[in-house]
Amino acid sequence: MTIHDPETGADGARADVYRLLALTLAAPPSASLLALLGGLSGDATPLGQAFDDLASRARDGDSQLVQARAEREFNALFIGVVQGELVPYASYYRTGFLTDRPLAAVRADLQALGLERAPGVSEPEDHIAALCEVMAVLIREGADPAVQWHMLDSHLAPWAGRFFQDLERAESADFYRPVGTVGRLFLQIEAEIRQEASAQPNRMLEGTDA
Repeated sequence: MTIHDPETGADGARADVYRLLALTLAAPPSASLLALLGGLSGDATPLGQAFDDLASRARDGDSQLVQARAEREFNALFIGVVQGELVPYASYYRTGFLTDRPLAAVRADLQALGLERAPGVSEPEDHIAALCEVMAVLIREGADPAVQWHMLDSHLAPWAGRFFQDLERAESADFYRPVGTVGRLFLQIEAEIRQEASAQPNRMLEGTDA
């Protein structure tokens, strides 16, 4: 899989990145996910280099050993004996508490969109993986850009950059360090796209004769 393949289109590439982030952050990576990550090929941009770093770590040695190490790392980062090194929820990052107002806001927006938590999923909807998955679904299904940007602005932009930066710096992170880099850089690109989209109507008005 090549990241930033022009044949997939910009929205296809965006959805792919959100989907990969969701998969890597939802649970310890499976053998099939590690194989997918190991086949990534980035370009010369910082984001592309981060994907190359992730691919290298995904295929660094015997596949079963890589998977076992990644599982231990996931547990140390996000689960722990009482709590993992990081707490990957919007509520925690934004208010310092779990299942707080940000979770209620996410649930209200998901209900309005006709989306709900999948059966068997126990994590609250403000988990970083769940929010990335929602973004991937909205993009893939061709949701109105205003809906996409509302979800990003309301539920990811206020905190996810800090989470990914914390993941890059986490003491327990090795395999997951480039995941943090990918997430941080990708959200920066999303913010730039968002800014350009917001400026577009103003440019159109500037080009209109009075």
